[in-house]
Amino acid sequence: MKREPPKAPLRLVPVLAGGGTRLPAHVGVLTALHRMNIEVPRLVGVSGGSIVASLHAAGWSPERLHRLALEIEFSRFKGFSLYQLFFHGGLTSGDTFEHWLDDLLEGVRFKDLPLDLAVVATDVRRSEPVIFDREHTPDYKVARAVRHSMGIPLLFAFQAHGDKLLVDGSILSEDALHRDWAGDNTPVCLFRLRGESASADDEVARKRPWFPLPGYIQMLIRTFMTTISREFVNARHWPRTVVVDVGRHSPVNFKLTPQDKEDLFQRGLGTTLDVLPIKFPELAAALAAQALIDAGAAMVDSLAGVAPATRAAEARSATAAGGIAFNE
Repeated sequence: MKREPPKAPLRLVPVLAGGGTRLPAHVGVLTALHRMNIEVPRLVGVSGGSIVASLHAAGWSPERLHRLALEIEFSRFKGFSLYQLFFHGGLTSGDTFEHWLDDLLEGVRFKDLPLDLAVVATDVRRSEPVIFDREHTPDYKVARAVRHSMGIPLLFAFQAHGDKLLVDGSILSEDALHRDWAGDNTPVCLFRLRGESASADDEVARKRPWFPLPGYIQMLIRTFMTTISREFVNARHWPRTVVVDVGRHSPVNFKLTPQDKEDLFQRGLGTTLDVLPIKFPELAAALAAQALIDAGAAMVDSLAGVAPATRAAEARSATAAGGIAFNE
């Protein structure tokens, strides 16, 4: 007998914040939410997290995102132009990245996304957040907004948007990200990546090169981004914050190996599966109850001769975060 799909144990708005090239960790976070059958009415992306959030909001399944995270070569987006640095505030324009993401998103605009998405950038002129979403910028290209949000200072050029000058959204304080994103008091959880100091040989040569400026800038950017990730969490936001320890993986390491990417994915996946039920007791209770139901159903299936594979297929078909159809 076919069972009814399990009710979502929790309704949650995830905020995927920061990360740089460590975005596989955010793919692990989304995979964990999907496995726990958490309903996601809206998704928020900041900096590197906005890449993962935008693709998921466009219908990419966690499995497809995982494959992309392992295959992507971040080095294709790296550049070094003194002209760009002196006149636009970053070593590269970021155009290559934006075109790549726009192709993956098929030019989608916020109003056309199947899952509601908000992308957050920082206006350095006013030191305040700029939000791109279906309500405020329905006709704006999602890839363009993501490019604004991941404008790591010195690495990517600043971008003008009207009278605003936009850079990386992760520069914002926590207060700007802990808000009622869904407009109906749906709980919000901020997923942050916390890194340790990078190893001495991480992308920067041990010996002094004949032209040391690129290495100096690289170290400065890395130190800046690592410092942001290690910022203390305000006590009042701690109950709704999950910190993923990404070890010594640098946010600006453009040479991550497949093993590095898989490690980041597993860190995001494992931390979310372990910590989120602690942050939300109702989720822990629902998961425990569902486990008992599944165990009882497995016993009934065994007595009735129903193949486990059939039951697993039914469970997979019943699971869809936010009620959207994912593209495998």
